[in-house]
Amino acid sequence: MTFTSPFTGNVIQPTDVSYRAITLSANTQLEWPINGNATDNYSARIMQVTATTTGLQLRMPPANQTSVGNDALIRNVGANAFTVTDYLGGNTIISVGAGETKYIYITANPDEEGTWGNISFGVGSSSADAATLAGFGLLATSTTLNQSHPITTFSSNLTATAAFRAQAYVWTGGAGTLTLTASSTLGNNWFVLLRNAGTGNLTVAPSGGDLINGSATIDLAPTDSCFVCCSGTAFFTVGLGKSTQFNFTQLTKAVTTGSVTLTATEASNVIQKYTGTLSGNVTVTIPQVIQIYYITNQTDGTGAGYDISFTTGVGGATNATVPAGQQVILLCDSVNVFNASTVAAGASTLALSNGTVGTPSLSFAAEGNTGIYRPASSEFGITIAGTQRVNVTATGIDVTGTGIFSGGISGGTFT
Repeated sequence: MTFTSPFTGNVIQPTDVSYRAITLSANTQLEWPINGNATDNYSARIMQVTATTTGLQLRMPPANQTSVGNDALIRNVGANAFTVTDYLGGNTIISVGAGETKYIYITANPDEEGTWGNISFGVGSSSADAATLAGFGLLATSTTLNQSHPITTFSSNLTATAAFRAQAYVWTGGAGTLTLTASSTLGNNWFVLLRNAGTGNLTVAPSGGDLINGSATIDLAPTDSCFVCCSGTAFFTVGLGKSTQFNFTQLTKAVTTGSVTLTATEASNVIQKYTGTLSGNVTVTIPQVIQIYYITNQTDGTGAGYDISFTTGVGGATNATVPAGQQVILLCDSVNVFNASTVAAGASTLALSNGTVGTPSLSFAAEGNTGIYRPASSEFGITIAGTQRVNVTATGIDVTGTGIFSGGISGGTFT
């Protein structure tokens, strides 16, 4: 039912009170401010409500005492949520949380309870203010929020904090360090854009025992760039662009004895230097990928004869051994590890393949079938033009062909 003035044709509403502040300390029944009544618990068009405890009700007046369309704007300015119900609290119209604003209105009024509609407003504001909402990595442009990565240059050691989120930092100095605040403090989804525009390596160093890409630190060579992202427990790089001018990085790893497995980040260093005092042989397991490595074994293990072996961990595969004090080039075909060096730099010994009578292990550039080879276990052979002429064994020397001895021969028995 509706109430319409015969003079104006407009809906007749109870006497209107524009604003009222209400404190709820118990369930409160409201009434319409009819005939100017503004002394009881009357309803106002705008009500600012504070609930002193949780679970309280603000009960609207009887719906059938006014016209459909009668409304109220209710804002919760307190710390406790409350519910707005129909007359006598029979049905909930809307719940209003702390800081929320709700608009309610009558859509049908056949009885005291009636039917109510509602609209939720923004918390504390009926419209979003882009400039107020813009945080790290966001820029307010008119009424919209836009992605933003402001650039900051730095040339001295720095610690990345929560305020670095979504910022772009460009290193312009020589060698330096960017220390990352603990991942548990920065939290999951924190990130920073990083570029080395300087003249030396920039070391990115987590703190508190955190790792980055599985390692304690990473180095960005000049012109390298990446996103550094935090998972809440560790750090990772995304889009790590490696410089083509400074294409090699070095791993320095201290070893003593036993087995060592390189992480993917460690194994990405083409140049690897091993240090430390060996107390036993060391086995280094590298990833099962095709790669070339420049290895320098600078450990102190020569006295005891200890060395370092490199393997992919595949059973039956070929492994390579590097004695202390030697430098070699290793080739990995994803299964086997081969020593690609013809002669180990600085080595005091030379290891050759067995060779054959037609292709000796050590030959001449102008005559590849003349030289020395290993015919069998504990044998040393000399081949001339593909024919074995001398074979030295543990029991003696066999010579094929005639011999001319200018100095004579003595001793033993000749056959």
